[in-house]
Amino acid sequence: MTRVNPDTAFAGSIPQTYERYLVPLFFQEYATDLASRVAARSPARVLELAAGTGVVTRRLAQTLPESTSIVASDLNPAMLAQAAQSGTSRAIEWTQADALALPFADEEFDVVVCQFGVMFFPDKAKGYAEARRVLRAGGALLFNVWDRLDQNEFAATVNEALESFFPDSPPNFMARVPHGYYDRSVVAEDLRRGGFQQAPAFHTLTAQSRAASAKDVAIALCQGTPVRNEIEARAASRLDAATEAARKALAARFGSGEVEAKMQAHVITVERG
Repeated sequence: MTRVNPDTAFAGSIPQTYERYLVPLFFQEYATDLASRVAARSPARVLELAAGTGVVTRRLAQTLPESTSIVASDLNPAMLAQAAQSGTSRAIEWTQADALALPFADEEFDVVVCQFGVMFFPDKAKGYAEARRVLRAGGALLFNVWDRLDQNEFAATVNEALESFFPDSPPNFMARVPHGYYDRSVVAEDLRRGGFQQAPAFHTLTAQSRAASAKDVAIALCQGTPVRNEIEARAASRLDAATEAARKALAARFGSGEVEAKMQAHVITVERG
């Protein structure tokens, strides 16, 4: 049975909001980087984990030759449905799959790629072991993770605003999950426990996140991620008010017109010996 985790609850209107706001705000640039790294390995068959609404999938479809088979998977059917609706430049095999119990044969892929998804794995070593299992000898796992919250200015500002808005029980999804798995030594140890014997290569990429307004950033983070679930669990009627509190904090720090801020992530490559 597919496991259900509150941190992976990308349901309701979240997939549409995620695609409209978060993808251009945070994910496009890192998707281009990750796809180029995959292409440099000239794989014949690629598996994407935690594909979400398909931002990396679309870049893979554009970057890799037609002869390369691409399988894009995600735990959440609503996110996959949004990805398929957004479309790709060529045929993709969309598959609902649990990264901790992949429905694929041993040594089936040349590359396994995952953008900002491993932070959601409830058992990271098991997820890495599954990725290793489906990789051919000489294949590689490529993935990225967000750096600390204080190195990602939009997320940090919204997190602080929500702490003030809910002082007795602040939503802590961003600090706990997307920005809670940044320690290189922890990632390396989880990979080792997952069976990867070679040392992983880490690259830290800093970029600028840009949006048309502080409101767009507030909607993205408060309504396009599981932060929304945490807000509504505290006070369902206060989602708009919490989003407005985030907007005000963002505008106070970054301005009321077009806004931009630092974002930073680690890109990890590890080969299967």
